Amino acid sequence: MKRLLFIVALATMALFSRAEDLSSPNGKMKLTFELQDGVPVYQLSLNEHPIIKPSQLGLELKNTESLLNSFTLENAEKSTFDETWNPVWGESSSIRNNYNELAVTLKQTSSTRKILIRFRVFDDGLGFRYEFPQQENLNYFVVTKECSQFAMAGNHTAYWIPGDYDTQEYDYTVSKLSEIRALMKKAITPNASQTPISATAVQTALMMKTDDGYYINLHEAALKDYSCMHLELNDKNLVFESVLTPDAVGNMAYMQTPCTTPWRTVIASDKAADILMSNITLNLNDPCTYESTDWIKPVKYIGVWWEMITGKSSWSYTNLPSVKLGETDYSQTKPNGTHAANTQHVKDYIDFASEHGFDAVLVEGWNEGWEDWFGMSKDYVFDFVTPYPDFDVVVLRDYAKSKNVKLMMHHETSGSVRNYERHLDTAYQFMEDNGYNSVKSGYVGDIIPRGEYHYGQWMVNHYLYAVKKAADHKIMVNAHEAVRPTGLCRTYPNLIGNESARGTEYEAFGGNNVNHTTILPFTRLIGGPMDYTPGIFETHVNVHNPDNNSQVRTTLARQLALYVTMYSPLQMAADLPEVYQQHMDAFQFIKDVAIDWDKTLVLEAEPGDYITYARKAKGNDKWFVGRTNDEEARTSEISFDFLPANQKYIATVYADSKDADWLINPQAYEIKKYVVSNKSELKQYCAPGGGYAISIVPVQDKAELKGLKKL
Repeated sequence: MKRLLFIVALATMALFSRAEDLSSPNGKMKLTFELQDGVPVYQLSLNEHPIIKPSQLGLELKNTESLLNSFTLENAEKSTFDETWNPVWGESSSIRNNYNELAVTLKQTSSTRKILIRFRVFDDGLGFRYEFPQQENLNYFVVTKECSQFAMAGNHTAYWIPGDYDTQEYDYTVSKLSEIRALMKKAITPNASQTPISATAVQTALMMKTDDGYYINLHEAALKDYSCMHLELNDKNLVFESVLTPDAVGNMAYMQTPCTTPWRTVIASDKAADILMSNITLNLNDPCTYESTDWIKPVKYIGVWWEMITGKSSWSYTNLPSVKLGETDYSQTKPNGTHAANTQHVKDYIDFASEHGFDAVLVEGWNEGWEDWFGMSKDYVFDFVTPYPDFDVVVLRDYAKSKNVKLMMHHETSGSVRNYERHLDTAYQFMEDNGYNSVKSGYVGDIIPRGEYHYGQWMVNHYLYAVKKAADHKIMVNAHEAVRPTGLCRTYPNLIGNESARGTEYEAFGGNNVNHTTILPFTRLIGGPMDYTPGIFETHVNVHNPDNNSQVRTTLARQLALYVTMYSPLQMAADLPEVYQQHMDAFQFIKDVAIDWDKTLVLEAEPGDYITYARKAKGNDKWFVGRTNDEEARTSEISFDFLPANQKYIATVYADSKDADWLINPQAYEIKKYVVSNKSELKQYCAPGGGYAISIVPVQDKAELKGLKKL
């Protein structure tokens, strides 16, 4: 009898400790999950090459036993999923979502609580999350720490920014994992609101390259009702562990079953291009929640913006040191003479937009309150509906409509989120009443309620609340300083853009690293499109403001390329109209380039060095190519084999001249036209900080080919 019981016990132990294996649909990506002494552990390999070494999973909870150990395996279910879906807008008109799934139900013997860990293995990576069924011993709980690990198989090269609860607006540092600690102090540069985490904490999406040529990306997907995840490196054993953003009292997330965490994602390949082409982040989000999406349209816009960023003009109407909404009588104040958002000036922008086929004009600084908006921890800072005396809402509304141009609203909250929610219904109704269908929102400065962080659960919920509320008014949202995107634009496609990274504005604040735009598509853009605001032709900021000697670290040709390499359905021509008037031949590319795509290809890619994209415009046969280059001069070599056979095209190449250089000769460019087919090839010089852009248009009339060279 004792022998029989012993055999049964051994069989039970084997059941609880057996490894569960799951491969991707093509069999090359392999996940292994097991319980090691009651602790959940997973590992991931590609082509039998270790991507994630054995890594522990679990969570710590407040005032109760953790969900880290003492587990037995109650159930393991495997399934397969394969669908093709069509995004409202995107880098391609259809996306395949194909994965194999393993769902393991774990029971904690000491508490009888259950959790489920769901793994989805794609050909290019992995997603996993924690799920909490409703149960007697787990209804309401508070997460104090998530202990998801990502154990690295070597001292990889990483492309990283400091972990911070309040900002992602940092330049990227490229280093070995073991060097992060020594470089962290230098990497943390000043920002309007920042809360660095530790000497080895970095942000996602984190890009890495192994010494033997594998590319690995760590991020998260479907961030809802939870706090944003960062990664802290144990630089002794090269293991990353998740770090959640706390609230004002130090808690990470408040949960009620049934509930789930966001997905944790690992994208991996031996080709850099595969990281850029991965759809894992989108595929781990829910389908579109709106029944009708015909009101959601990609937007190409200009704006009253760069002149304020450079210091040429001001947001504020006066130079008063202190104002109070509803009390300060602006009709009795002295204008400062530099206020950009005045009726006539905005009309000029509308005229330019109309003449050149732009959809919208963004106007910042139109509303009362800009005199003391920043750094005062001011609660009632804006009301989002009251214009300055020199901005006539009705006149500009009607004028824009007569020119077939939309005005784009601007809602800066100054971090006073309580105030924004207080006014949100009225502000959106004001937009609807006056013909605005898109809004750029901003969250500059420390958050009110005080003590909350930009990336905590409370703020994550606010950002989504604003997007959902906007949908009730058929408004598209472009949120700046918000939490970095995690693919929610699939579910809520009116989230048409985000900033959430160091954008073009920093070029007027001292400049971005020259390689910045060769890294962002591998990091920030993994979660969704960025409103990077490209198109700066005059790179010397002191041309606009003699007191600002910043220089945009780019050539003019690369600014054109960014419309292709920095994907967004919301694209701004950010420079001043009078600058574009001096370069109308180059400006033609901005007018021509599409902002919504049927197909996307990566022709060349190496993070930190260069990226070359080719994209086919949605609904027609035009193609566009863009190449962004780092600080080294390089020669790009591409084939046009992506074009259909037996069709001739005219390729207009906007490129750096041989003497171009971002520092000493940034406006040196050349424009050449060629006849191309799917057999054509191009070798194109790219200057330091340079690149090129190409528009490729089908030949309609043989007369168009006269005098053009064939490639």
